[in-house]
Amino acid sequence: MIKLIVNADDFGLSPGVNHGIIDGYKYGIVNSTSMMMNMDWIEHAVQLAKDHQNLRVGIHLVLTCGRPLTKNASTLVNEHGSFKSLSELGSKAKASLTEIEHEWSAQIERFLKTGLKPSHLDSHHHIHTLKELEPVVKYLSKKFALPVRRNGIIPIDGVESTADISLFDFYGDGVKEDYFDKLSSHFEDGITAEIMCHPAYLDNILLNMSSYTFKRLTELEILTSTKLPENIILL
Repeated sequence: MIKLIVNADDFGLSPGVNHGIIDGYKYGIVNSTSMMMNMDWIEHAVQLAKDHQNLRVGIHLVLTCGRPLTKNASTLVNEHGSFKSLSELGSKAKASLTEIEHEWSAQIERFLKTGLKPSHLDSHHHIHTLKELEPVVKYLSKKFALPVRRNGIIPIDGVESTADISLFDFYGDGVKEDYFDKLSSHFEDGITAEIMCHPAYLDNILLNMSSYTFKRLTELEILTSTKLPENIILL
């Protein structure tokens, strides 16, 4: 038997994203999500999570979208006070690990203040898997006793993983109706696999903030209509 975590990223990004994730849970196979604690629609997401307490909820650590929660983050932001883009973060002045630790701690602490119980840590644009950020991820995972999403089959050294493997290919051109039918041919019995997904309804906030838009609708359609093979169960 294969155990499956279907995690919807970006909870809190917009109303359409929030409702899409909840419908993916209520009517489909989404059984986990992760919150972007610095987004404007996070309180909406928190209330939805409290209304659906069997939905596993983690923290989607952010460095490349929106604005930081902390004030002393000069190496993380652009001239407008927003987080740098992923390309800017890698190509411009080196980001301070201390500032990253403080910012991510603030995001986790904001989650804890909601009263929700966090299930795990992952990150926007998989930035937590960058080798240079490993010390920060290790520290936060240990401090808050939270497992962390793997980089595919590669665990972060010394950190508990959310699953034996994390798959990122249910995205873009990989979003296909038979995606989940083919999963069982890739894994041995007994494995726990995590699938990253991004279900959503479109709204102007999402259209203005993300380059990944209409495919989220297709994801939601598949996630709410697919029937898992008999040898795959939701964890």
